[in-house]
Amino acid sequence: MKYIVTLVLSLASGTVATAAESKPNVLFLVSDDLNNFLGCYGDPRAKTPHLDKLAARGVRFERAYCAFPLCGPSRNSFLTGLYPNSTGILANAQIFRQTIPAHRSMPQAFRNAGYFAARIGKLYHYNVPKSIGTNGHDDPGSWELELNPAGVDRLAEESKIFSLTPGEFGGTLSWLASQAPDAQHTDGLNAADAEWVLERCAKRKDRPFFLAVGFFRPHTPYVAPQDPYFGFYPESEMPVVENVKEDQADIPPPGLGSYKKEQDQLTDDLRRKCVQAYYASISFMDAQVGRVVAALDRLGLSDNTIIVFTSDHGYHLGEHGLWQKMSLFEESARVPLLIVAPGASVKAGVAQSPVSQVDLFPTLAELCGVPAPDDLQGQSLAPMLKDPSFAGRGWALTQVMRGGGPNRASVTTNVGSDGPRFFGYSLRTARWRYTEWDEGKQGRELYDHDADPRELKNLASDPAHSATVAELSTKLREAVRTTFPPSGTTPELKAGQWAPNLTNP
Repeated sequence: MKYIVTLVLSLASGTVATAAESKPNVLFLVSDDLNNFLGCYGDPRAKTPHLDKLAARGVRFERAYCAFPLCGPSRNSFLTGLYPNSTGILANAQIFRQTIPAHRSMPQAFRNAGYFAARIGKLYHYNVPKSIGTNGHDDPGSWELELNPAGVDRLAEESKIFSLTPGEFGGTLSWLASQAPDAQHTDGLNAADAEWVLERCAKRKDRPFFLAVGFFRPHTPYVAPQDPYFGFYPESEMPVVENVKEDQADIPPPGLGSYKKEQDQLTDDLRRKCVQAYYASISFMDAQVGRVVAALDRLGLSDNTIIVFTSDHGYHLGEHGLWQKMSLFEESARVPLLIVAPGASVKAGVAQSPVSQVDLFPTLAELCGVPAPDDLQGQSLAPMLKDPSFAGRGWALTQVMRGGGPNRASVTTNVGSDGPRFFGYSLRTARWRYTEWDEGKQGRELYDHDADPRELKNLASDPAHSATVAELSTKLREAVRTTFPPSGTTPELKAGQWAPNLTNP
């Protein structure tokens, strides 16, 4: 009798293990404030060998876009599969539990489906660098395990960092060539923790895993080891954007609304130092990604693990006279997106059709057979992974907020020193970027990416393009309507739930 019970239990256990092993794992890698300065995206300066190799293993999305070019709204958006108009998150220091508490996040859906869900570093919003080493503005329901390492960049080196605004680092241009090695930096510790978690996962075949690793670089302050990363990018060879005033002449004022007064201090020498430090931080982050992926390979987990790499939004380094984020230009709205899905994606594929980060939740849920909420607003990218020429939706939408005071949002009033609060929406198709500020009342922008990939010539007022403007305006407004809940209203926000500073990192 004992033998029969043991046999039955053994058979049942084997069935569970087999079912678990058949479920794909997910390694979800997120960089912070990273634009497309990567070798696999054609950047001639970037030294990013590990991400370039990752792109060769799967599909690179050439035109991927965030929903909102600010850390908190963007991360809440792709982690819930909803646009900011549905999450109610339009500023930092908020989490979606304040506005849509019953909604299941992407990692929570995997956790509910039996996955081991773990987070290392920044996935939801953090104040960088002050929140490093804490949970930040995290959602505990999303994870079974949270790890928050803090390295010398947070604990020992802040007094050495150069900043345009002395004593401030996260929301202003700031940088440091560190003398400490990779392993002592926060992102180096993130990579080491990821190796440790993957070793645990390799020993446990009874549960698939959803491991999210949030790297802090290249977010300001741009801190990376001087050797070798700063050496990759000689300061004298760093580019400086020219003819800014001529470029700005046809841009409506809200289009330049992310400019910060402190940036008037920038000289060409400082611009080159800033660009050098940003690139160095990218290469440092790339090396840490390489460590994590190498661990996945070494532990025999790669054949059954979907790898996603992306950033929360893009980043300006002087284009249009702008730095950092919070614009609706290509540099700020566009993000890198690489997906490797063994058995479900081609190798070295390049998908050209525009996609959004809200597409990640439905994509991973479909690939892994995980039940997802019915109200997700993205499309599954699974068909593009098998056939990168598949067009899908064919557009991506990005929004940003202006007004309500100087870089402020208010719950109790929509009027501040900068006038009424309003939105800008930008529609990206395969050829065009079309932007409306306050439904066009405060300006429009139209850029032809076939002829003008740097978005230097605003064609919105050109009579020759009036039909294109009319067509894209209709399409944009149709797209915006899809970003709201079925009721057509945003979640109710109670007083005190707005973060006071939209540009706080």
